[in-house]
Amino acid sequence: MSRLELIGPQGLRTDGRRFNELRKMNCKPSVLSQADGSAYIEQGNTKCLAAVYGPREARTKAQVLHNRANINVEISLAPFSMEERKKRSKSDKRILEIASAVKQTFEPIIMTELYARSQIDIYLQILQFDGGTVQICINAATLAIIDAGIPMKDYVCACSAGCIDDEPVLDLNHLEESNAPELTVALLPKTDKITLLQMESRLHIDKFQPVMEMAAVGCKEIYTVLDKAIRENIKDLLKKSSI
Repeated sequence: MSRLELIGPQGLRTDGRRFNELRKMNCKPSVLSQADGSAYIEQGNTKCLAAVYGPREARTKAQVLHNRANINVEISLAPFSMEERKKRSKSDKRILEIASAVKQTFEPIIMTELYARSQIDIYLQILQFDGGTVQICINAATLAIIDAGIPMKDYVCACSAGCIDDEPVLDLNHLEESNAPELTVALLPKTDKITLLQMESRLHIDKFQPVMEMAAVGCKEIYTVLDKAIRENIKDLLKKSSI
C-alpha cells in the first residue's frame, strides 16, 4: 500500500482516526497477584502485559552494582500476537533492541540509588501486535513500576508519531509505521524532559520538529490516561482495605 492510500479523501486514516488522534487506550494496574507490581495496557490493537519484581537480591554477583540497583528488562512476543505465528526467542535482535530502549529510558528515572546491590526485574509480554511496541512497553512498565511502589522522579510516557503525505501523524499503527517514517518519544510530563528519542527510519530534517512536537503532545495525553488509571486503582485498594 502506498502512502497516498494511508489517508482517505476525507482526511481520515485507515482506522478512522484523524492526524492528531491517539488510538483508543485501556489500561489497568494490579492485574497479577504474584508480581510486586503489574499492569495491562491496550492501545488500539496492540496489547501488553507488564510484571515487576523487586527490588530484590541480584541473581548473580556479576549483576550487583554497589551504588545503585540493577534494572533488568526482558520482553517476549506471544506466538499468536502476529498474523505470522512465529515463536521469537529472547535473543531475537528486535526484541533485544526494544528491551535495551526500555532499560535506558528508566535507568535515570527510577531512584535506583535507594536500592544499592539489588535488582529490579521488568518483564513485558506483547499479547497482540499492531505497531507502537516501544511506546506500549514503556507505558506498561511505568504503570507496573508505580504499582510495585518503586519511587520514580516522574511518570514516563511514550508515544510515536510519523509523517504521511508531509503531515505529522500521531500514534502510528503497524500498517502506517511500515509505510511511513516513525519517531518514538518518551517524555517526563511534569518537566517536559525527553528520556528517549528513537527513529525507526529516515525523516527529513524539516519534518523532524513538528513530528517530535506531535509525539510530545501525545505523551501528555497518555499521561492523563495513565494517571487516571493509577488514581482509580488506589481508590479501589482503599475501599477494599476499609471493608
